[in-house]
Amino acid sequence: MYSEIFQQLGLAMNEAKIYETLLKEGESSVGNISVKSKVHRRNVYDSLHRLIEKGLVFEILQSNENRFKAVDPRKLMELIQEKEESLSRIMPDLEKLYKGTPHKEEVYVYRGHEGWKNYMRDMIRIGEDAYFIGAKGAWLDYRVRGFFPQFIKETKKKKMKFYHLFDNEVKRQFAHILPFVGKNYKFLPKEYSTPGAIDIFGDHVNILSGIKIGGFVEEFAFTVIVNQQVADAFRIWFKFMWDFCPSKI
Repeated sequence: MYSEIFQQLGLAMNEAKIYETLLKEGESSVGNISVKSKVHRRNVYDSLHRLIEKGLVFEILQSNENRFKAVDPRKLMELIQEKEESLSRIMPDLEKLYKGTPHKEEVYVYRGHEGWKNYMRDMIRIGEDAYFIGAKGAWLDYRVRGFFPQFIKETKKKKMKFYHLFDNEVKRQFAHILPFVGKNYKFLPKEYSTPGAIDIFGDHVNILSGIKIGGFVEEFAFTVIVNQQVADAFRIWFKFMWDFCPSKI
């Protein structure tokens, strides 16, 4: 039930199964842990040793057979905080390494909601105004909605401005996205709505497909072009559309 989440937090699959078993069963022998977790007894010993090293399990010494018990699950929060603190200490150096690497013109593909989060991180990192053609409010898709408050906070900190040309349907079907994007938005005429969109910021042009009002289709991907001249050209085309698009349609 929870083992997948434990794996996302850094536990190996067997460690996650055993830790969840100990939370449910309480103090247990190796044999009982093996049966309940469905992990082979030989592998249980190795996993328990690693869990003890991580401070998530402790051993109870007994004369006949030692037993094991899970530590309070709040220890997981401590482990995450320790990792965050370690990462925070080296982050300035990592950013220097990243920014010091020359970025060539390139084209690549982001896939799924984790790819979408990377796109939002790209926008924050570049820190320039962004322009959106055929926007649909996909920032509030349920799969990335949790990342959105942090995104807005960072863009406000960098004083970034957004300029949206929304599909006309957003006005009626998804108007609650509008307070988040500022005052710089217009709506395309109804006949120009599409299942695609184009986002431009810095030297990036993102071409999206599989996008719908308020989110994405189940499996989606989008193409990222990193090229200053191409991005500048798209900004000029955006300005043409913006100038000829009425404020209210």
